[in-house]
Amino acid sequence: MRLEKTQKYLKEHDYPYRYTEEDGMGSIDFEHRGLKYHIWEFQDGEIRGVETNLRTSGRSEDLTGDYEEEMIEILKTW
Repeated sequence: MRLEKTQKYLKEHDYPYRYTEEDGMGSIDFEHRGLKYHIWEFQDGEIRGVETNLRTSGRSEDLTGDYEEEMIEILKTW
């Protein structure tokens, strides 16, 4: 299972979500206040990260490095 910290945060805050995993990469999709959000893991060579629209629901951005911690910090601002 991937994105464990993010899944734990979503469960603790009662955000219903759908988790899938393919080729060792995790994916989370959920809705909050009528907006759809996504978190899609990727690997590009040595770089591992996520594409997500958590910060701005209408625009995706790539996060790398400690991306789970960064996503949780974004979620805490909601």
